[in-house]
Amino acid sequence: MSDYRYLTFALGKGRLANKTMELFEEIGITCEEMKDKNSRKLIFVNEELKLRFFLSKGPDVPTYVEYGAADIGIVGRDTILEENRNVYEMLDLGYGKCRMCVCGPASARELLLHHERIRVASKYPNIARDYFYDKKHQTVDIIKLNGSVELGPLVELSDVIVDIVETGSTLKENGLEVLEEVCPLSARMIVNPVSMQMETERIKDLVNRLRGRLSS
Repeated sequence: MSDYRYLTFALGKGRLANKTMELFEEIGITCEEMKDKNSRKLIFVNEELKLRFFLSKGPDVPTYVEYGAADIGIVGRDTILEENRNVYEMLDLGYGKCRMCVCGPASARELLLHHERIRVASKYPNIARDYFYDKKHQTVDIIKLNGSVELGPLVELSDVIVDIVETGSTLKENGLEVLEEVCPLSARMIVNPVSMQMETERIKDLVNRLRGRLSS
């Protein structure tokens, strides 16, 4: 194995990274350096398996993978769709499940049925645009927000929002509801196209082992 180049993984920080490393341990891939919570390292290495790992903000993961700074990335499908980078989506890892939805007050349902021009607030302008323009063929004004998008309809900034829904409790507390589902979401494994050609066997082996573990 000493002749191998390192395979580099970019992991979305937080729960996603923790869950991913738990899954990797189940198929024999560990990285002891990552278990040191006091470490100030940015890159963690398993010398024996020739693997490197680093943590990044979710939206940056597809960028690292597209440009080859990472061979493999683990990130939510929402980020993959929003960033729209040149990467291969290889595997649905099944955790971090939630939905991308159009939400708003019940009164906004009529606006969606009649294809009226409406204002849509979202942290995910590209996903919102693709959904309304390409799938619904409805002209909308997209307003990009970075904070609590639920505020949009409450302060009459927007008619509806496009956002991730897990339990729906925040919506309910604010008098909003799911009006339409855009797509299901979960954690995905993405791969750089050049890495896929150079390291086909290693990457396919990893995918097969993960798939086998997930289906067991």
